[in-house]
Amino acid sequence: QLQLVESGGGLVQPGGSLRLSCAVSENIFNFNSMAWYRQGPGKARELVARINVGGRTTYQNSVEGRFTISRDSAENMVFLEMSSLKPDDTAVYYCNARLLRKEYWGQGTQVTVSS
Repeated sequence: QLQLVESGGGLVQPGGSLRLSCAVSENIFNFNSMAWYRQGPGKARELVARINVGGRTTYQNSVEGRFTISRDSAENMVFLEMSSLKPDDTAVYYCNARLLRKEYWGQGTQVTVSS
């Protein structure tokens, strides 16, 4: 059974940086894309960044230029480098794998941006 395990969340001050990691139990190239989503307090889950099997990346407008999604195919890991963090970035961040119409999710990791 596929497992996606996120790590790297925590409390950070505004303007700070964090790196989230997602360990995938299968070859990440088995999937059409890997992505990071987030769900803030009282908000719907939203796409943050996606990387497709060919390496093309897309970002939510609010994180463009501040966040970077990347992958390590040898280790089956996906990362989200976050910088210039804002209080509005506070959310639970979820790793996502997509294969055709199927979506797979990790359990999430909390990111809190606060002074």
